Amino acid sequence: MSLFDIGVNLADKRFNKDRTLVVKRAIEAGVTHQLITCTTLSSSEQAISLCRNLGTQFPRALYSTVGVHPHHADDVTPDMLKQLHQLALTPCVKAIGEMGLDFNRNFSTPSNQRSVFEKQLELAIEIQKPVFLHQRDAHRDFFDILKSYRSELSGGVVHCFTDSEAALQDYLSLDMHIGITGWVCDERRGTPLANIVHRIPLNRLLIETDAPYLTPRTLKPKPKSGRNEPAFLPEVVKTLAQCYQMPSETIAQASFNNAMQLFAIDS
Repeated sequence: MSLFDIGVNLADKRFNKDRTLVVKRAIEAGVTHQLITCTTLSSSEQAISLCRNLGTQFPRALYSTVGVHPHHADDVTPDMLKQLHQLALTPCVKAIGEMGLDFNRNFSTPSNQRSVFEKQLELAIEIQKPVFLHQRDAHRDFFDILKSYRSELSGGVVHCFTDSEAALQDYLSLDMHIGITGWVCDERRGTPLANIVHRIPLNRLLIETDAPYLTPRTLKPKPKSGRNEPAFLPEVVKTLAQCYQMPSETIAQASFNNAMQLFAIDS
């Protein structure tokens, strides 16, 4: 059973001491492919470096995005966008993002978030790579912008989906993929998601850990550090299998095939 973790913050400092072992444990757990996600120009450069350096030990296991998270939209300059464009042409880069809108805390102004979101959508269209999307408390603006660009995009995934059924149907109407994390394993706050997740068609389902965050609460034994890692992705599959009332192997195979196709990775 091969798994594809489409959202791993592998450049995070919490992996500094054992990053190689984290990748090794993931592969041993069946997580044969990982997409390293990025939030800034600096983390995009780090992710590409990790793909190159660890790729010699783990060939065809690591890929990355490049992009700017909406939290950092205020920091974006025209020169940074040019640098992102150059990084996006690197062979290991399979998507543009993490991009989108986050009006929950507004670490960057809404107007700058919208502008940087649109500029990254334009980049994705220019180089025809899919988009890796983030949305929090901004569905209407996010959906309207995404809809206006959708016909020219090669595809994309709404990462770490935790929103309503109405929002889910909106994204599916644009033929977006939906990324599900360990949030679905959380009996405190993930029950609404668990109740609707089966409405995601299997050909639109992707799975992710968002490690080192969102450690599945159903995981036993729990890691002493509390840190999530790609090796725990099977726990998300197990919960999804219960939600869909399907075998784990069916969920694993569908999500793996979807990721390989969306990110244009040869089998």
